[in-house]
Amino acid sequence: MGSPTRVGNIRKPKEKMRFVATAFVAILFGFFLGVSFPTISLTKMNLPSSLLPSIDLSYIEDKYSGFSTQALVNAWSSLKSNRDISVKYIPNDAKIWVPTNPPGAERLPPGIVESESDLYLRRLWGLPSEDLTIKPKYLVTFTVGLAQKQNINAAVKKFSENFTIVLFHYDGRTSEWDEFEWSKRAIHVSIRKQTKWWYAKRFLHPDIVASYEYIFIWDEDLGVEHFNAEEYIKLVRKHGLEISQPGLEPNNGLTWQMTKRRGHSEVHMQTEEKPGWCNDPHLPPCAAFVEIMAPVFSRDAWRCVWHMIQNDLVHGWGLDFALRRCVEPAHEKIGVVDAQWIVHQGVPSLGNQGQAGSGRAPWEGVRERCRREWTMFQARMVGAERAYFEEMGIDPPNSTAR
Repeated sequence: MGSPTRVGNIRKPKEKMRFVATAFVAILFGFFLGVSFPTISLTKMNLPSSLLPSIDLSYIEDKYSGFSTQALVNAWSSLKSNRDISVKYIPNDAKIWVPTNPPGAERLPPGIVESESDLYLRRLWGLPSEDLTIKPKYLVTFTVGLAQKQNINAAVKKFSENFTIVLFHYDGRTSEWDEFEWSKRAIHVSIRKQTKWWYAKRFLHPDIVASYEYIFIWDEDLGVEHFNAEEYIKLVRKHGLEISQPGLEPNNGLTWQMTKRRGHSEVHMQTEEKPGWCNDPHLPPCAAFVEIMAPVFSRDAWRCVWHMIQNDLVHGWGLDFALRRCVEPAHEKIGVVDAQWIVHQGVPSLGNQGQAGSGRAPWEGVRERCRREWTMFQARMVGAERAYFEEMGIDPPNSTAR
């Protein structure tokens, strides 16, 4: 009768010892796990697909060696803790498709799409919102060679801090410009032996320069002693000009009467030309016309003009007669500003970088291509017009392309 009592007394101590041993082992395991956790390689952290895709932290740490993995984890934890909106789980098979987004970006939520950019220079440190002490409202570009360095220096001084300055270098020499303080804040783009219209087509897309109200696309050989950019813009606004240029002095060497400065006028939009040159007084070269040496475009006008520039026609000849297609009514929106005038010095610097051959000087080949491009541009414009009207089933009006 005593045996059951002894057996029960023996089992209870054994069970207690087993429990104590299990707890002790668990405590030791937890202790060593906690101690070793900071050294565990966080090679992959899987976050909900509604927030970010899987982040390979070891890769990021290799790419940005100045940051530790732990610092990146801390930054992410801080980001999560600072969110003031609740994030709901989005299934992996959920799709985003927004047809009104820019082409190619339909899979992005609209709130993350940045369809336009700018040429503002930013810092590598601090808060992005504090990068810019001033946002330039206007853009001026010069296509330059080192030989015209002093002339460009004088020209840039006529443009206030409201302007972003861009230099397109056709001779490949940029470091020599560092002697000017403004050059350190300017944007320099260097590709040898290219024209300003080649540069403009590739670097001044309307979505890139959308922040600027007016875009100046100027040659390097312009005298600006009697020019002030801020006053110029005031007159452009006052008279509602979408495409303009400063009046030209002196009188000798002028090709067109339209661009000649008038001494007692703020602006003019029409002129009289040689007999037979103007079949319509509202059309080029008697109206709706500026030359391509120093044009100034409003943001909206430039968006149209940029699309009209041909990729392979680099000299821009013929554009001046077609600018009227980008504003309406052109004879009221295109004009010459007389009160702020410039001198065209006529330095054939880029023109002299052609190729000599067959007894011809380098500039002769360049000039020949200019004329050929003018003819090609006219033919393309007439052909494009005709094709459009035929497709629409409309009788085309008389072509006014020159």
